Amino acid sequence: MSGPAGDSIRVVIVDDDALVRTALAMILRDDSAIELAGEAADGEAGLELIERVAPDVVLMDIRMPRLDGLEALSRLRAKPAPPKVIVLTTFDADDHVLRALRDGASGFLLKHTPPAQIVEAVHKVAAGDHMLSPSVTAQLIARLGDGTPEPQRVLDAQSLTGTLTDREREVAVAVGEGKVNAEIAQELYLSMATIKAHVSRIMVKLDATNRVQIANRVRDAGLL
Repeated sequence: MSGPAGDSIRVVIVDDDALVRTALAMILRDDSAIELAGEAADGEAGLELIERVAPDVVLMDIRMPRLDGLEALSRLRAKPAPPKVIVLTTFDADDHVLRALRDGASGFLLKHTPPAQIVEAVHKVAAGDHMLSPSVTAQLIARLGDGTPEPQRVLDAQSLTGTLTDREREVAVAVGEGKVNAEIAQELYLSMATIKAHVSRIMVKLDATNRVQIANRVRDAGLL
């Protein structure tokens, strides 16, 4: 698998730990379809590098000096056609990760993730898919239910979910319950390919970039 235009997947690593950057670089260089476009040690340097080399995917640490990964992600998402961002962290499901996913991160990886899964995540995210650990996704979705959404968020969510077909609504609710595609397919007696297609359409209709955001919309709309 390669980048959007059939070329190599260009990746930038942004992490303040030199050992982590070195380890990730070694992992990525082992895949002939991935091109390491550069490394940066903090968010400010990362944004400058990203602007210069225009990568397809960014592996971004959350806690960094000068500018942390959350603010860097926010600034990236404000730009036209930003790269996909995979959040790196040592914590399973803290508030920082929740905010990053709400802000549009395409993936979430623990720093001790096995090399093969890191490479798989880069490929999936570059192809427009998302890479979130099912167990972590369930934790994050559960935390989205804490507190009462603002009235405007409720109205917006109801408007967006109103565009879903009955089947898409069933799938969206299942995603909101933290179920993975295989579970949803079995529950609804549909193929994995069909579920994946439904999830892709749901993301477009709900203006969501990951499964956690789908869950957020579903909860705000009162469907859970």
